[in-house]
Amino acid sequence: MSPVQASCPACGAPIQFNIGSSIVRICEYCNSVVARGDRKLEDLGKVADLVETGSPLQLGLHGVYRGVPFELTGRAQLGHEAGGVWDEWYAAFQDGRWGWLAEAQGRFYLTFPGSIPQQTLIEPFDLLELGEPVPSLPLGAPLIVAEKGTARTLGAKGEIPYKVVPGEQYEYADLSGQHGEFATLDYSQQPPLVFIGRELHLADLGFPPDVVPPEREARRVAAAQLNCPQCGGPLELRAPDKSERVTCPNCSSLLDVSQGKLQFLKALDPRVKPFIPLGSTGEFNGTRFMLIGFMVRSVEFEGVRYYWEEYLLYTPAVGFRWLVRSDDNWNFVETVPPATVTFSGERAVIYGGKRFKLYQDTAARVEHVYGEFYWKVMTGEVVRAADYIAPPLMLSMEATYTVQAPAGGKANSQKKPKAVRSGEINWSLGAFLKPQQVEKAFGISGLPRPSKIAPNQPYPHKKVYKYWGLLMLATIVMAIVVAATTRSQKVFEQTFQLDPIKSLEDSQVKFSDPFELQGRKNIAVTAVAAVDNSWVEIQGDLINQATDESQPFTLPVEYYYGVDDGESWSEGSRSPNVHLSALPSGTYILGLETRWEKFQQPMTVTVRVEQGVFNGGYIVLVLFFLSLFPIVMLIYHWRFEARRWEDSDYSPFQSS
Repeated sequence: MSPVQASCPACGAPIQFNIGSSIVRICEYCNSVVARGDRKLEDLGKVADLVETGSPLQLGLHGVYRGVPFELTGRAQLGHEAGGVWDEWYAAFQDGRWGWLAEAQGRFYLTFPGSIPQQTLIEPFDLLELGEPVPSLPLGAPLIVAEKGTARTLGAKGEIPYKVVPGEQYEYADLSGQHGEFATLDYSQQPPLVFIGRELHLADLGFPPDVVPPEREARRVAAAQLNCPQCGGPLELRAPDKSERVTCPNCSSLLDVSQGKLQFLKALDPRVKPFIPLGSTGEFNGTRFMLIGFMVRSVEFEGVRYYWEEYLLYTPAVGFRWLVRSDDNWNFVETVPPATVTFSGERAVIYGGKRFKLYQDTAARVEHVYGEFYWKVMTGEVVRAADYIAPPLMLSMEATYTVQAPAGGKANSQKKPKAVRSGEINWSLGAFLKPQQVEKAFGISGLPRPSKIAPNQPYPHKKVYKYWGLLMLATIVMAIVVAATTRSQKVFEQTFQLDPIKSLEDSQVKFSDPFELQGRKNIAVTAVAAVDNSWVEIQGDLINQATDESQPFTLPVEYYYGVDDGESWSEGSRSPNVHLSALPSGTYILGLETRWEKFQQPMTVTVRVEQGVFNGGYIVLVLFFLSLFPIVMLIYHWRFEARRWEDSDYSPFQSS
């Protein structure tokens, strides 16, 4: 379709509609929103100039998504009720579709108007539950409510596919899926509009590789020099296009940042300073970040308040990350999509196939801020915070809720109330770091060493179990190999006839014929006797004829059997053996002193001597001693875990 030429109804300047399906055009001369009507153009009012957000995108940029080319023709800026700003870019596709490309905090979400059956009744805004799915949406993948709030149109530019009303406010809900799916419910009309898509990287949109020219990137990250309106002192904005709050380093005033201007909010305690200076740069996971903000937060348990520190890291390439210091232990923290976390009972969640256990769930309060922040943070700000651990990882949920307050009541609640008016749920994943790792990242030294175990600190000796298992396996394999390859050699066998004796206390002594033993080979002595519900006891000696040195041994032969309650049983052996260590080579004889239960009757006993016999008892003994160390380590591990959970209300080591 050919472009449509017209004149702005507000100022008379020429305007042009390039896309046949667009609805409004922002006049470049007077910022009026010009809408197409049935017969003439309509002036919907003026919008404010766009705020510089450092976006890498620009109008007229061409890209390709899933094989379909598109052009960015329009841009709108929307304000969050908490003070934040985000951009919406409007993409005209060659196949006639319009796409909504939302950009917020360095993340991009491409959505398209959803095709929902007319009979589908989407839940009213007030009934949406943060963290819960929207069951009425037939989207295939389950999406949960990650944020709900009120948006206000601030500024716009270009050609846009819907009526932009300056200053208009409407309610919305953002939905998150487990695999990057994303959707928005727009309650500016009834039934609400549904936009369905997913979170993307710029590389997924087919933009030219030089979409962010080097000189533009340099301008984005260049520090802005300003003066504090409270004391007049100079201060530096290290992320001028992202910051909403900044602290004056000279007088510790908390300042609001609005389009490059500063406004005094309140004075802060100047004595609270970070261990790592603001402006420091450190490398984590291959990415170099600048430290731009510092915050102290606290929770209260049983009337005692506990404090920790959070350091805000920033780089234009990936956005924001956090370093958290608590009890001198550290964590590197990055956000994760809310829908990727699923609850497993009341005290656990699942993320990435791992189960995380609840460590604490309470109200966290901002005690002090210093530096720059990407939201309008204030001291005294309270959010609901819950930590779940699977060492060395920690999943943390932060939720803010705003409800319409009753007369004389408060509007904010740290615990999730019924009928949440607005709020959002954010999940983040922390990875445990030692102070030495933080020092190496920033090239510093002197950080305090921890005296307590961190909630997600990994057990330092966990590899002991792996090595123990490998040793046990190696021992068993070796035993199997030895048993399969060992060939025993019979060196002597003789049958002894025992005559009846007078009493059970008497014994009969026999000596064997001489036989030869080889050195360095173990010895097994076996006795065979036809005992029947009786026993024979042999006290023996292996006697070296050259030295008269002897090796004593005891060899009981017993066998009993019977029937009890209709079941047969038996115990003992008619041919037991005893294993002896290797003896010096030479000529030996056996000396046997024998007693037997049925002493009035004669008894026949056969004794056999073998060498090079496999002895499984030694293997059992080796396995036993190998297990002693891990048993000790298990006790230490149990004590380590008990110390880990001692500050938690959900400790598995406490009785419920």
